[in-house]
Amino acid sequence: MNYPVWVVPLLGTGWVVGLIAITHVPLSHFAVGGGLFLPWAERKALREGRRDWMPMLKAHSKFFLILTGVFGVATGVGIWFAIGLASPEGTSTLIHNFVFGWAIEWTFFLVELTTAAVYYYTWDRVSDELHMKIGWLYAASSILTLVIINGILSFMLTPGAAWLSVAGTGNEASKFWYAFFNPTYWPSLGLRVLICGSLAGIWALVTASRIDGYEQPELKASVIRWSSRWLIPAFMLMPVFFAWYIHQVPVEQRGLLVMGISTIGQGVFTQVTRSALITVMSSATIAAVVYFLAYRNPRDFGLGHAVAVLAMAVAATGFTEQAREMLRKPYVIGQHMFSNGIRKTPDVERLNREGYLTNSVWVRPEEKELWAKLDAARVPGAVVPAADPGSQDAQARLTRGELMVRGQCFACHTLDGYRPLRRLLAGRDREAIGNTVKMLYQYEESSPYRKYMPPLVGTEAEVACVVDYLDSLVNVPGAKKGAALAAAPTPVSAPSAGGKTK
Repeated sequence: MNYPVWVVPLLGTGWVVGLIAITHVPLSHFAVGGGLFLPWAERKALREGRRDWMPMLKAHSKFFLILTGVFGVATGVGIWFAIGLASPEGTSTLIHNFVFGWAIEWTFFLVELTTAAVYYYTWDRVSDELHMKIGWLYAASSILTLVIINGILSFMLTPGAAWLSVAGTGNEASKFWYAFFNPTYWPSLGLRVLICGSLAGIWALVTASRIDGYEQPELKASVIRWSSRWLIPAFMLMPVFFAWYIHQVPVEQRGLLVMGISTIGQGVFTQVTRSALITVMSSATIAAVVYFLAYRNPRDFGLGHAVAVLAMAVAATGFTEQAREMLRKPYVIGQHMFSNGIRKTPDVERLNREGYLTNSVWVRPEEKELWAKLDAARVPGAVVPAADPGSQDAQARLTRGELMVRGQCFACHTLDGYRPLRRLLAGRDREAIGNTVKMLYQYEESSPYRKYMPPLVGTEAEVACVVDYLDSLVNVPGAKKGAALAAAPTPVSAPSAGGKTK
């Protein structure tokens, strides 16, 4: 635990990132797809002599610049701040391993921002040929930012065997290209390009829907029908790229998706199941609405219809991203770093031996000294005895337990909000809580928690403090609390290197 823990009440750190991403992802993909749409549409209008398209394209480019250059950029910076607070270890790993990639991406990003502004402000001020070249330059730079960022995002799920073989040795840079062109890079890039294209068409429908269909019926029909065709490649090719993507996902992570889908027949709708269903149903509804209301009847296609299609597209994109994020569980970087920032190797074994809080620079020296004295009084391997509720020992154990829970659980849980610990443990006595903690600590292959939760790490005494703290959260204080503390705690045995109890 090299950083203080960012605690967000009720919402949790994950949803802070998620809410920003729900806004940012559709805008960032529109920045790529829309950047290709504009010069292509301008080229089509010039070749066909459709000068009546130009006012609409100019208005759309202003709409595009404001959305991507203001809201897209602001939410992008917001994600950087949020992930730096929510997962500092994971963010640090991405920066250190891809510093060269980030530098390239930001270079293209600066070109992208500049050309987007120049493209809008040079309408009717430069020749058509030069204006189109500016548009194509923007399109190229935006596509290249996607090419770079896709390598880093896909790395988080599938870093690849070559990179994992040197992870933690200091030689990760020697496997930069293996990590960048990781197993899911190409199918992920294909999926994102298809999403960019479909969002370009959907955002264009928003602008085109504002054209008066009675005063300019032919203009509105031509723009809406051409914009609708941008959705065709996505609906035809996305199943192919999705199947390829799932095939490249490691079996352990793929099991989460399979488990979620397989529960539909039993009437059990897991979070993965709900995400998949929303994505499929939203996509199918978009296809039907765009074909029957936009393509077949463009004159009556209004702004309300376009906004409804856009809302469904945002929902489909958001829940697809959520499903992709969930596939990484219990890791933030696949097979390397757990969601709480603890590295699979060598952190788990080392922290079980040396202690989780002992290695934290954010614990006060006097606290470490007190805990060391209390631990020294214990018989190695013996059950940690319950202390008198008002004693210094009891207070120290509750403090240690709270710090353990904050550092290892609050990346995904809250006390009373999203994934609340109090509700999840409600109704369990001290023994039941101890059994749950024991399963997380031993982390055996048969554990049901292993698929989506990281192991609990620390010394035997630290883990016993976790039981104390969790018990204090869910069981009523007072006389009943005193009786619970007086009871003998569940023995917690330290795991060996193989994950078995000693």
